[in-house]
Amino acid sequence: MWGKTGINCFVMITGYFMCKSHISLRKFMKLLFEIYFYNLIITGTFLLTGYCSPSFSTVFYALVPIQSFGVNFVACFVVFYLLIPFLNLLIQTMNSKLHLRLILLCLLVYSVIGTIPKITLGVNYVSWFVVLYFIASYIRLYRFPIKISNRNWGWLTLLSILISMASVVFMAWLSTVFVNKNIPVFWFVADSNHIMALVTALCSFMFFKDLNIRYSKVINLIGASTFGVLLIHANSDIMRQWLWQDILNNVGQYGTNTMVLHAILSVIAIFVICILVDMLRMRFVEKPLFNKCVNKL
Repeated sequence: MWGKTGINCFVMITGYFMCKSHISLRKFMKLLFEIYFYNLIITGTFLLTGYCSPSFSTVFYALVPIQSFGVNFVACFVVFYLLIPFLNLLIQTMNSKLHLRLILLCLLVYSVIGTIPKITLGVNYVSWFVVLYFIASYIRLYRFPIKISNRNWGWLTLLSILISMASVVFMAWLSTVFVNKNIPVFWFVADSNHIMALVTALCSFMFFKDLNIRYSKVINLIGASTFGVLLIHANSDIMRQWLWQDILNNVGQYGTNTMVLHAILSVIAIFVICILVDMLRMRFVEKPLFNKCVNKL
């Protein structure tokens, strides 16, 4: 339910910092290296252990991690990342009023109209990430157009979460009333551009942006590995089957007395383990490799 909201937050954080920065060859090579590292290691492990059978598609997607520019986050993020220098040039040519008008137009098309049922809007992650970049860069350059205290952003975050949950309950109720209709229960948070996925992400982003937190090395270390968490636990359909079905047996836990506890502990365990794995990768693989090889380019 909150996956798309998390994606929105991640991209807005990227936009907030990158609108006043630049992409270097080293940064881009680190991004590609991380993607290929996990693709090759995870796929290779499954092939060598016999968990999955060798096939052209399995090997191809390990070597070319682009399955779709419509819904594949990693592929779209790489393309979006390459667009950042050009987006920055566009942003620099606009004043605050023009920048805000562009955002409102994009939100009208992508989020307001895009959330209306029966209206088909061909959205892909690349174009939506650009919209989020416009939003985050506006906040960085000109601040939010309406003055709201950090405390109120916290309340708005809580309210948006409650409304999102209520929308799921309401749509679930509708599905029992109109049994013959295929009603999507998670409609308002089902995709990144849908209204509640955006509102919740924006409120959360604004709340934590202005939260008075002292510098923490631990937070920075964890933050640097969050992309690695995604690359590990959602690496492929094979990984999802192994993790969610074989190891955690989520379907078997449904309806049991320990279902809620299982769900909470599973998420925490996966996050912690993936963070530790990515920290080890950066410490013992990425850092030595880039210090020896990339710095010589």
